[in-house]
Amino acid sequence: MIRASEDNEYYELTSPTILPKASGFLWNEKMMIHMNCRGYAVAQFMQPEPGKYSYAPNLEAKTFMQPEQPYYAHHPGRFVYVKDEVSGEIFSAPYEPVRVLPDKYTFSVGKHNIVWKIEHNELLIEMCLSLPKNDPMELWWVKVTNLSTKKRKLSIYPYFTVGYMSWMNQSGEYKEDLQGIVWSAITPYQKYQDYEKIKNLKDKTFLLADQEPSAWEVNQEAFEGEGGIPSPSAIRGEILTKGESRYESPVAVLQYRSEMEPGEERDYRFIFGPAHDEEEIDQIRRQYFRDTNAGGQDGFALAEQEYADYVSEGRGCIEIQTPDADLDNFVNHWLPRQMYYHGQTNRLTTDPQTRNYLQDNMGMSYIKPEVARAAFLTALSQQEASGAMPDGIILHKDAELKYINQVPHTDHCVWLPICLSTYLDETNDFTILDERVSFADSEELESVFEHINRAMHWLMKDRDERGLNFINQGDWCDPMNMVGYKGKGVSGWLTIATAYAFMIWADICEKSDRLNISGEFRLAADETNAVVNQYLWDGDWYARGITDDNVVFGISKDQEGRIFINPQGWALLSGVADEEKQQKLIQAVEEQLETPYGVEKLAPSFTSMREDVGRVTQKHPGTAENGAVYNHAAAFYIYGLYSVGEKENAYRLLRKMLPGPDSPVIYLTNFIQKSPSSKCAASR
Repeated sequence: MIRASEDNEYYELTSPTILPKASGFLWNEKMMIHMNCRGYAVAQFMQPEPGKYSYAPNLEAKTFMQPEQPYYAHHPGRFVYVKDEVSGEIFSAPYEPVRVLPDKYTFSVGKHNIVWKIEHNELLIEMCLSLPKNDPMELWWVKVTNLSTKKRKLSIYPYFTVGYMSWMNQSGEYKEDLQGIVWSAITPYQKYQDYEKIKNLKDKTFLLADQEPSAWEVNQEAFEGEGGIPSPSAIRGEILTKGESRYESPVAVLQYRSEMEPGEERDYRFIFGPAHDEEEIDQIRRQYFRDTNAGGQDGFALAEQEYADYVSEGRGCIEIQTPDADLDNFVNHWLPRQMYYHGQTNRLTTDPQTRNYLQDNMGMSYIKPEVARAAFLTALSQQEASGAMPDGIILHKDAELKYINQVPHTDHCVWLPICLSTYLDETNDFTILDERVSFADSEELESVFEHINRAMHWLMKDRDERGLNFINQGDWCDPMNMVGYKGKGVSGWLTIATAYAFMIWADICEKSDRLNISGEFRLAADETNAVVNQYLWDGDWYARGITDDNVVFGISKDQEGRIFINPQGWALLSGVADEEKQQKLIQAVEEQLETPYGVEKLAPSFTSMREDVGRVTQKHPGTAENGAVYNHAAAFYIYGLYSVGEKENAYRLLRKMLPGPDSPVIYLTNFIQKSPSSKCAASR
């Protein structure tokens, strides 16, 4: 059903129905598109905040892109209707919206493109999606092949969703001079002061074709008629009516009528995306659809190659060769690709959460260390002179802290030495510690070393009388927002993580010949661990925290949320758990949190609101932070197992999280190889 291609460049799915939500994604530094195996799409681009050019049927609320989202009939999509003009039979590629099961089907998610091959009724439809390196637009290539031994009369209808663009102003029409359809809209605004923010937005959506169509339709209602999107009335006719859309729901449909000889192939290319005006669209057309017959270079093919080169720059410097080929493929090819996306785009936001920004660039240490270095300096430039780190990092002059970044969290300082240590281990670039950086609330310049020192001292001070770290309205777990909003609640995980951060910072101090400071933080780590064991050890595992009302939670007497994974994994890292405690908490995790798919974040899941813990308890039981196999938290625990020598156990749990063949577990204790520090290129 799912397989890796022989060259490990693709993962392939051979059915559109067995895993109907299977998908892949492509990105460049201005956009990202999440493409479903059946043809549904979610895309956003930056201008500078995230914007749409392919909308839902109604004006949708702005939110982050959700990979687990549901799909529906009129979900934005990219489809190709195919009609046999003789028999009248209609099907669609890649599967939606007609839902005729093809004779053969392959959905291939590659590093730099996404490809479908659909065979039905002796026709082969191939679709390929790629992106340019720099521009926010989609590059589509569609190929139709007559596999039969007879001449075929066909109509091909590429369909691109535009959706409900604006309640203020929207329209669309075919432009002969551009050989494409252009839709115009105006982003709604209320305050006159906001006009300056919206007047230069890319409010047009365009579809350009390299070949002149036989006909087109721009009005969604006229296209669908009584048949709806699975069987549009317009397709039942001989030719589309070349309609327009005037404050009506727009759509992009082109029709290509053709007669194809046996074995004949036809290629079509399309560009779909946003623009500010028609002049920009004309420039795009001339850049990408140059006339190769006149001696010009094929801009479309050039862009595809440039994008492939861009993605290949994200190869990591870690390469493993083990008895588990699927693990090798994941680590060597697909994990660095994911890290590269995060590090290059900052998750398509202008105010990434501080911890996300630091962790993403921790990963970039293995791919583009210079990017990681610059990111650490950017983050520290927004630190307060007190040592406190903000909840989000501003990356654009017009950006502001939004959504979760308006809620105070207390864990951001922890990540500074942890993430920086990876960069230092990989590059040996200790000169970064001497870089002088300003503060957000002060004109003084201090070294990176002093910035992190202040962050560690802030963690020392932001504690209650017992020496446990305050949680405020969240730590790593964002929705744990009501444990400490009164100013008294503390985080068990954060206190343990603080001890680990002190240890890491002490190591960095030693390596940079600051031995006196190293001793201070080793002592602080020991004292913190002692406090954790005094107040948070529950006999077999560590508690998650203590509420504003002095109620310890995440302990054996709790009916729900009895055990959380993060305190256990980080206890293995910080040294707080001696060998006896290690074995007890590992057993507790095995008995209460392990599943066939990995380690759950907590158990049992909360089934109703617990007001002294917060909205994490309102999430559906077994989803997200409320008891799912939350890969981030599970990976912390697995890393903790490796750190205490539980290698086989760690690999066993890691392998549960990764899709692959149902083969027996292969232990890898002696096989995993890491590239030497500071020699990234040598291991490629």
